[in-house]
Amino acid sequence: MADTHASGLDFIVQRDDWSQGHFEEQPAPAPVSEGQVLFRVDRFAFTANNISYAKAGDMLRYWDFFPAEQGFGRIPVMGFADVIESAHPGVAQGQRVFGFFPMSRYLVIEPSRVGEGGIVDGAPHRQGIAPAYNTYAPTDTDLGYAAEHEDAHMLMRGLFMTSYLVDDYVTENDGFGASQVVISSASSKTSIALAYLVSKRVGIECIGLTSPANAAFVKGLGYYDQVIHYDDLEGIADEPTVFVDMAGSGSVTNRLHARLGERMKCSCSVGVTHFDDTPRASDLPGAKPEFFFAPSQIQKRAAEWGPAGLNQRIGDSWQQFRDASSEWLEVRRERGRDAVERVYHETREGRSLPSHGHVISLWDAE
Repeated sequence: MADTHASGLDFIVQRDDWSQGHFEEQPAPAPVSEGQVLFRVDRFAFTANNISYAKAGDMLRYWDFFPAEQGFGRIPVMGFADVIESAHPGVAQGQRVFGFFPMSRYLVIEPSRVGEGGIVDGAPHRQGIAPAYNTYAPTDTDLGYAAEHEDAHMLMRGLFMTSYLVDDYVTENDGFGASQVVISSASSKTSIALAYLVSKRVGIECIGLTSPANAAFVKGLGYYDQVIHYDDLEGIADEPTVFVDMAGSGSVTNRLHARLGERMKCSCSVGVTHFDDTPRASDLPGAKPEFFFAPSQIQKRAAEWGPAGLNQRIGDSWQQFRDASSEWLEVRRERGRDAVERVYHETREGRSLPSHGHVISLWDAE
């Protein structure tokens, strides 16, 4: 019953100033209403990708996933949760799922569809959001799931899917005629996943842009043919180029377009790991920068390959990358409010080591 549940706990940030974050205590969850499901959030991952969600919160509706009071927001994270109450005939108590959660102890959803594709939250505030963001995947039917690899699954499965879809988008367009792919924020886990995929392509050079502090780590991965500091963009060859922007730095984008001119064949914006105030120029030479929206590519490929075919392709590739990542990924499991606040601020300020993978629980040791 609900009165046996512990109190709730939510990490909230100020939407116009992410440096301001705090916890709010909540009463224990009430019994669910008909059609609802109560998740107990077991643990979740936090990476630079989650900071991108705050940056794009209004544009891509990340703030709408888990509403908060006016002026505040709950940043989505990927994790695992268990169904502890269900008033929906298609969802069993005890079921374990993977998906998007708030940094909280609990989440109530209102499934609108339950089936082979997963459990889809149909709550009013999530209407119009891409289905990929509203779907919870039961572990007992997820081909890419392995209990012994849950940490890597949380940390990188979601962002790997983004990288896979970017690589697929470039590949289906014949690489835009480019001979090199330049990836900014080369030490971020989304960039590492993309570099891993690009490194499998024949005839394409993979170039990583990074800071001097992370250069040794990035080189050691073995996925990049060349690693260049942000201050040394002149070292990039004058060749037809695809630029995948994970950093979101206006100054880097402006300089790189000016450097390559019409040799910039595709400029694809994916993430935001740098937070400078330099606006991106509106008259950049070469291909105009465009935002890559992963759910659109998912829908396209699901229509062409079928959902099962898409899942099979991504799952096979994911398992290969997951196994390879064990050579560099250092999982750091932590618990409690202090861990959340410290990891959040370290990541937001760019102080988290790229080799670290933070997995956090808001529950005491059991």
